[in-house]
Amino acid sequence: MRFFLLIFIYFPTFWLSAQTPEIPLRQGLVITQSCRIKPGAYVLDAPEPATFTDSVNTGALQPVIVIQGDNISVDFANADLRSSADIKRPDLFTGLAVLVRGKNITLKNMQVHGYKVALFAGDADGLKVENSNFSYNYRPRLYSIREHENFADWLSYHHNERDQWLRYGAGVYLKNCDSVLVKGCTITGNQNALLMNGCNGGLVYNNTFNFNSGLGIGLYRSSRNRIMHNRLDWNVRGYSHLFYQRGQDSAALLCYEQSSNNLFAFNSCTHSGDGFFLWAGQHTMDTGEGGCNDNLIFGNDFSHAPTNGVEVTFSRNRIRGNLIRECTYGIWGGYSYESLFTGNYIADCKTGIAIEHGQQDTILQNYFDGDSTGIQLWARASQPADWIYAQKRDTRSRDALIDRNVFMRVRKPLKISNSKDVLINGENLFTGFQTLLETAQPNENLRFLRNDIYGSKSQVEAVWAHPELAASRAINFSHPEKQPQNPYSPLDILYADLKEVDSLPDGKFSGLPPDQLRGRQYILVNEWGPYDFRRPFVTAGNISPAPGGEGTYYVLKLYGPPGQWKIVDTTGVATVDQTSGNMPAFITVKSAPGAVRVRVVFEYSGEQAFTGNFGEVYIPGEPYRFDFERFEKKLNWKVQFFNYDSLASLTFPAGAPVAEKSVDELHFAWWDSPAPGVNADRFATVSTTTFNIAPGRYLLELSSDDGARLYLDGKRLIDHWDVHEPAVDEVEVTLGGQHTLRVEHFDAGGFATLGLRIRVTGK
Repeated sequence: MRFFLLIFIYFPTFWLSAQTPEIPLRQGLVITQSCRIKPGAYVLDAPEPATFTDSVNTGALQPVIVIQGDNISVDFANADLRSSADIKRPDLFTGLAVLVRGKNITLKNMQVHGYKVALFAGDADGLKVENSNFSYNYRPRLYSIREHENFADWLSYHHNERDQWLRYGAGVYLKNCDSVLVKGCTITGNQNALLMNGCNGGLVYNNTFNFNSGLGIGLYRSSRNRIMHNRLDWNVRGYSHLFYQRGQDSAALLCYEQSSNNLFAFNSCTHSGDGFFLWAGQHTMDTGEGGCNDNLIFGNDFSHAPTNGVEVTFSRNRIRGNLIRECTYGIWGGYSYESLFTGNYIADCKTGIAIEHGQQDTILQNYFDGDSTGIQLWARASQPADWIYAQKRDTRSRDALIDRNVFMRVRKPLKISNSKDVLINGENLFTGFQTLLETAQPNENLRFLRNDIYGSKSQVEAVWAHPELAASRAINFSHPEKQPQNPYSPLDILYADLKEVDSLPDGKFSGLPPDQLRGRQYILVNEWGPYDFRRPFVTAGNISPAPGGEGTYYVLKLYGPPGQWKIVDTTGVATVDQTSGNMPAFITVKSAPGAVRVRVVFEYSGEQAFTGNFGEVYIPGEPYRFDFERFEKKLNWKVQFFNYDSLASLTFPAGAPVAEKSVDELHFAWWDSPAPGVNADRFATVSTTTFNIAPGRYLLELSSDDGARLYLDGKRLIDHWDVHEPAVDEVEVTLGGQHTLRVEHFDAGGFATLGLRIRVTGK
């Protein structure tokens, strides 16, 4: 006995390894006990849907491997598990790699790539997922281009009662899993990293979920979780610098549908569609009840969002001590109530804090620096008569407190309209403004008490002359010759509101590294999502016509790791100011007169290994090719508009058109009537063009909402003739010489869009 005891004491690793079996992965494997996976590379495809059924609903996703049982641990030993799918078509990835069911299961050191969902856990309380990589799984192609967005790229996370989010794929999808731990994991190159549905009391920290085209972390009906110390940067789509800044409902952090009492702290959420996106949920819209309430958003970096640094709507929350720079809106708090916005640094935003229809919100001790508008409060004159929320809840803009904030170089510190009982109180500091207060509609009982206003004589006189302020004599001009007093002097605030959140003992610093390029100009999105700065990449900066119509100038920006580049091939190019150089670089390309296709192929060689767009690894010195391409073919479209009464009776020709347009690009988005005399709803269009084109293979991309049909030379190639949200249908064709295109389209109601893009497929 003593001999065996000594062996266990002095050789514990040997003893444990002898007790833990090492097994290879295979399709259909079911793991029911603790084990270690045999290291290696495994290429395993998910089985066909008909071969698998399970009580845990994974939709149509069928697993390669199942892990089930209680109190077991599986060490994947960094074995590489991937599907056989073409890595360069992540939009075609299918299947589920690993399904987990059971209690207190620990998974670590996983490497899973090439699936629709890498890891799905259902009803798995106490699950731990550590030190794993679920990158380069499903992500769709994006159709938005430099000059305009495609509305089919918009996301919708509003419904997930039946796990509708699964259609978007995920690195990790957790359903009804309480007290989970997700730590030290990496997910990049997906649409979504981590999605949690019905998960409570979990801890997610020290993860890197960045450069995805949808969400970093998404919560749905998930409460009392702690999301801390995560790097969630560049989870974004729908952005083209200086052209559009929509975000298309991508976000670093999403908090949806009755997700309450969560803590979001010390996360880096920069360069994402929204840094933080919270919405009460459809239940609240339909009943007026509940919300995503009492969440604490503390100490995060939400900078450089195309839309909102923080969006919190229809709910009660606390947003404290966050860094929010260079966003369209620093904080959007529509219909928020009893919420606290305090201690945030909000700089260089179009609007610092915007709240429509808010009640009893407190805006306290924030620092606004260089924003166009500091705080905007307002209410519309009416709400939709059939909206239950507006029937059940107070939707006025009222009872806001604006206290001890600093407004430095803010052109318009306050913009308040149609609001009641707003108190601008304490020692708000206003300096460097152009207009202190703008109001489009009168306010009721707007009061200024004990504030410091510093500006030119004309600015101060304009303040006093403002009709909203003329009756108020409580504004403090007591010491204009002195420096303003400290606006952060002690306040009578409950201790609970003053106490800061503690970081986790082993929580990592999640901020961007010092050498990372920072700013919205570095949100570079192509058809597969945001650029991750790990590989050579080229994008167009300025594009301008050459004098006299002799071609077009393209300023190309080359990014990537240190190394050398050279141009190895061109199409439609007249001149280039540089043909080789070092990364990074700016070069100017002039197209040949009349060229409709411009292509420049680069070859890169560096001294470091790097990862490609689809997760492939390139060794030092290995040549890597990347290119810039534009297809500038303009078509002369004739667009005719028709009204109709019922879809069943709609036929073409549909009588005389009620309006006509001529355009050189078929790209429309209609929220109302598209032309005088045309219905806002129930209208149809017929678009025709005849053109000449060089021989080759081309891709026709038809965007529509609602129905559309595409005819090439009289032959119907696309028939998507039903009511649908924005969608893209495509067909590859061989063209050459003269052709005719005809597009028929109808709108059944609401938003409508129509577009056709031609792309070259043959190189």
